[in-house]
Amino acid sequence: MPQKEEQVILVDSCDNQVGTMEKMEAHRMGGHLHRAFSVFIFNTEGEMLLQQRAISKYHSGGLFTNTCCSHPRPHEDIYAAAHRRLEEEMGMKCALVAVFSFEYKAALDHGLTEWEIDHVLIGECDDTPKINRHEVESYEYVHTDWLLKDMATRPLRYTEWFKASVEKVIEIRTGLRR
Repeated sequence: MPQKEEQVILVDSCDNQVGTMEKMEAHRMGGHLHRAFSVFIFNTEGEMLLQQRAISKYHSGGLFTNTCCSHPRPHEDIYAAAHRRLEEEMGMKCALVAVFSFEYKAALDHGLTEWEIDHVLIGECDDTPKINRHEVESYEYVHTDWLLKDMATRPLRYTEWFKASVEKVIEIRTGLRR
């Protein structure tokens, strides 16, 4: 039996589901607005865990980004999807807190467009990642001050959704630690 193609949840600008679509189709021809999530993990030292996307990814291969990100499956809530992908990509489990969501649209490589309402979750964990080489090329924990300076000098090293959200994540994380 052939494997079913991965579906994403199509949404309106208020994040109400309006249908589903095959994932690659949702990223072609200017893109279709769909639901996504981004997980940011910090260690107890306050360093952010970045992943470098696998070179073979269908877009943004080799770029650095947040700890993990993906799309919830139809009938899967954001928390379940985020925990699933954190374990699948990074081999980690930890408590996650949803902190905000935002809409962005960005032209990507390979003629694809990412147009998402991205739900951002953060967590704290000191576990050593056990990366899935099909998803992740490498990882590193970085100080946020260094990260912001590096992003200013080498912005093409980072994914579009990461650049659109990281400063707000750092601000929220700083507020939570007080």
